[in-house]
Amino acid sequence: MDERFRLHPEQASSFAGDVDSLYFFLTAVSAFFTLLIFVAIVYFAIKYRRRPGDEEPPRPILGSLRLEILWSVIPFLFSMIFFFWGARTYFKIARPPANAMEMYVVGKQWMWKIQHPNGTREINTLHVPLGQPVKLIMSSQDVIHSFYIPAFRVKQDVLPGRYTVLWFEATKVGEFHLFCAEYCGTQHSGMIGKVVVMEPQAYEAWLSGTVPDEPPAVAGQRLFASLGCLTCHGSQAPTMAGLFGSDVPLENGRTVRADEHYLRRSIMDSTADIVQGYKPIMPSFRGQISEEQLSSLIAYIKSLQNVSRNPSTMPSGPGGLPLETEPGQRPRVAPEAPATARPAPTGGPQS
Repeated sequence: MDERFRLHPEQASSFAGDVDSLYFFLTAVSAFFTLLIFVAIVYFAIKYRRRPGDEEPPRPILGSLRLEILWSVIPFLFSMIFFFWGARTYFKIARPPANAMEMYVVGKQWMWKIQHPNGTREINTLHVPLGQPVKLIMSSQDVIHSFYIPAFRVKQDVLPGRYTVLWFEATKVGEFHLFCAEYCGTQHSGMIGKVVVMEPQAYEAWLSGTVPDEPPAVAGQRLFASLGCLTCHGSQAPTMAGLFGSDVPLENGRTVRADEHYLRRSIMDSTADIVQGYKPIMPSFRGQISEEQLSSLIAYIKSLQNVSRNPSTMPSGPGGLPLETEPGQRPRVAPEAPATARPAPTGGPQS
């Protein structure tokens, strides 16, 4: 159907149908009760209108317990339907599956910068395979943006200073609109792009035909060494091996989960969460690294998630930290940082 004649965008993701069903149900219920109330008002206005010669005062209304219960219970039941249906749909959209392909997105006035797992970069275009869950880890370089794909029924604010996550699974091959749905400056209306959904084989062919940059984890490994993070992590500071996804005890008695938000906070504000048993000696890297570099560091730390923390069972680099892991391979040790690299007093996340 021609886009000009559509009442709503086509459904092109695995949960677009769920969102539309809830939306249409809410609309239908609202329209029904609006019409019912309107008809009742007109009916009673006509039936009980004032007539000539009818000057007797109206009889007092004693009320009806059954009627009171009825118009309290019916709205309550509909409210519970809205709540549980909406909560079910929300949790489905908010929880990315474990097998989702991870990509990094940076919003910037006025463009979307996207990086694929193999390092391929795109601006205002996102190529994805059909039937593959895709998880976008997003941050903003300047102001608040909002990543919006109408055909997928997904929209997520992209915020400076933190990560937000959005995921989808495309169910139709084709090109679909990508917008920024949050006013972000004078050229906000030009911050548009497209999502290109391809058959898996075609996506792999497209990916192999590009000239990728370094994969995020590899770039993060190199940056980890050049920033001098090897100086302390594994000895004076916590090791990164097996850190991501684990529970981290803090000096203040709290325990936090080491996810993307925690790693970002620890790198950009090193004194926010001090790990139990370690001193707050790590410098803050706020203003010293870009959003892309920060994403690469976190991708590298995530790549060490399944690496053993036992130094006797793995090769180790300076500081006892395995520096690179690839699926199906043993951890490999990257070369030490060049002598010209700026060493940090301790380096890396202090948590």
